Amino acid sequence: MNYMKKYVLLLGLLFTAYVQSQIISPLNWNLSVEKISETEYNLIAIANIQEGWHLYSQKSSQEDGPLPTNFSFDKSPDFALVGICVEDKGHTEYDETFETNITYFSNKATFKQKVKLVKPITSIEAKVSYMCCSDIQCTPPLSNDLVFNIKKSEL
Repeated sequence: MNYMKKYVLLLGLLFTAYVQSQIISPLNWNLSVEKISETEYNLIAIANIQEGWHLYSQKSSQEDGPLPTNFSFDKSPDFALVGICVEDKGHTEYDETFETNITYFSNKATFKQKVKLVKPITSIEAKVSYMCCSDIQCTPPLSNDLVFNIKKSEL
């Protein structure tokens, strides 16, 4: 019986490794912080997108198309968001799969969120959710935790 438990455990581990190897990650995020004034900063997230893949705009309609890119920042009394998260212009065209006009990014997309610090802090946390598609497949909805580090010399 002990042999059977080990066999089932081994099969479970192999299956888990196979499933994890199938997760597609067609982009990576580079983060930076730009000082605007003594209390205002731009939090910059750059998506580097693999050749042949598209990342979708924050303005995409989830009802009519793919999951839009969405940034959510942890709420804190230490800072306030100023305005909305802005993005590059992107490309807009009719997509036959979704049967609607879609705005997307290829190769690279830059997103900026302006913040105002209420008191000196060293980081701001956020989460980005998104999906990517190529000509032959789409990822499931993906998300990444982001940490924007504010250098002490910038405070």
